[in-house]
This record gives sequence, C-alpha cells and structure tokens, in this order.
Amino acid sequence: VAIRPCWEDGFGHWVLARRSVSDPTEIAYYVCYGPASSRLKDLVKVAAARWAVEECFQTAKGECGLDHYQVRLYRAWYRHITLSMAALAYLTAVRAQEATKGAKQRASKTSYPSASRRSAG
Repeated sequence: VAIRPCWEDGFGHWVLARRSVSDPTEIAYYVCYGPASSRLKDLVKVAAARWAVEECFQTAKGECGLDHYQVRLYRAWYRHITLSMAALAYLTAVRAQEATKGAKQRASKTSYPSASRRSAG
C-alpha cells in the first residue's frame, strides 16, 4: 500500500505486510522506499533478502567479533569493521571449500564396503 500519494523524484514509500506461514496471526510490517516503478514482487523479494543479511551479521558477531569494539574514533571503528568482515569472508570461503571437498569424498565412497582388500580401494 502506498503511504505517500505524491511521488518525489520518481521514488515512493509503501507499507508491506507479511503473514507468517507457521503462525498466521503473526504479521510483520515493512516500510519500503524505492523507484515508483517497483512491483510488489520486487518489494517482497527485497524484504525476504533482509533475513539473509541479518543472519550474516549475526554470524559475524559470533565468529569474528563484529560487536566487540568501543567507538572512540571513526578510523578505529572503520578498521575494526573492515577486519571483522574480511575475517568472515575468509572463514566463509574456507567453509565452502571444505564442504565441497567433503561432498567429493562422500560421493567417491561406496555405501556398501567390500570385505575383499582388492576391491576395497
């Protein structure tokens, strides 16, 4: 639903309501801002992507210390955030590489191991 009827510079504001699948009585509301040509489908897609971003920040807080800083100077804060996000990117890449390696190893093994040493490989 559009909440501001006059579009400023081709951009507008909407309210998006989403009902929970698991609990139909629970409704989440989003205030959206974007180009006037935005479709409902696009607004829903962006609202759904928000949770992936939230999970990424939660992971960064837990594994990389993203939330362990004291703001005194902007430069120090910026360096800490940059280092934490770089560490998270590295850990994510290593985790993905290990998962791929593990999937290859599981695929190469047979589900019924042979009793014979020659065919056991």
